[in-house]
Amino acid sequence: MDFKNKVVIITGASSGIGKSCAEEFAKRGANLVLAARQFVTLCEVTADLEKRYGIKALAVQADVSKETDCKELINQALLTFNQVDILVNNAGLSMRALFNELDLSVLKNLMDVNFWGTVYCTKYALPEILKTKGSIIGVSSIAGYRGLPGRTGYSASKFAMNGFMEALRTEILHTGVHVMVACPGFTTSNIRVAALAKDGTSHGETSMEEGKMMSSAEVAVNIVNGIAARKRTLIMTGQGKLTVWLNKLFPALADKLVFNHFTKEKNALIK
Repeated sequence: MDFKNKVVIITGASSGIGKSCAEEFAKRGANLVLAARQFVTLCEVTADLEKRYGIKALAVQADVSKETDCKELINQALLTFNQVDILVNNAGLSMRALFNELDLSVLKNLMDVNFWGTVYCTKYALPEILKTKGSIIGVSSIAGYRGLPGRTGYSASKFAMNGFMEALRTEILHTGVHVMVACPGFTTSNIRVAALAKDGTSHGETSMEEGKMMSSAEVAVNIVNGIAARKRTLIMTGQGKLTVWLNKLFPALADKLVFNHFTKEKNALIK
C-alpha cells in the first residue's frame, strides 16, 4: 500500500506508540493529524516531522474522553486536508491496583479514554473513511483477550474496544473499509509510569523491566505494515499469541500462569 498523501489521524500521538506511528507514517509519505492533550509537545512533534520528512502535519489538542473534542478533531482534519484515509485509535490509559482497593472513578476514567475515545473518534471519522475505503485501527492489548490482575479497568476497556471493533467490522464488511485490532505485547513506553493507582493518581514509576520489552518504534512498524497488508488482527509477540491460545483452550491453566507471572512484577500486588 502506498501511503503517500494519505491522511492519517492518530490519537495519543505526543509520546509512545502514537508518536512512533506518526514517524513511521511520515517516513512513508503520509500527511498527519495528530491529537493529544499535551499540545506544546504535540506541536514540537508535528514541526519535527514536517521538517524531516517533507510531509504536512496538523496538531490538534484533544481529550478523547470528551465527545466534542473528538468531533472537532475530525472537523479539523477535514478543514485542512478535505479527507480522512486512516484513523489510528491509540490514545490510552492504564492502571495498577487491586479491584477490592480502588476507587471506582479509576475504572470510569479508563473506560472514558480507552473505550469511549475509540467510539467517539470512529463515529465522526467513519463517514469519511467510507468514502475513501480506508482503515480504522484500534490499538488494543493482550489485556483485551485475557484479563490481567491489577488491571481490571484496563482489561475491561480493551475487551470493550475489541468487541466494538469486531461488531463494526462485521457491519461494514462489504464496504471496502478495513478494520484492524492491533495488540502489542508489553511495550517500552510511559504507559506504566502514567498508570493510575487505586486513588486515581499516577504511579510515577514502572512495575516492569522496560529494557526487555518491544520498543514503540518496532510496534509502529508492525502496525503500519499491518495496515498495508489490511490485516484483521495483529498480535505482535510470541508471548501474546501463546497467552491468547492458552486462554481459549486451557483457561484454568491460563489463570494459574498469569497469576504466577504477576507475582514476579516489582512491588507485586498479588502474592
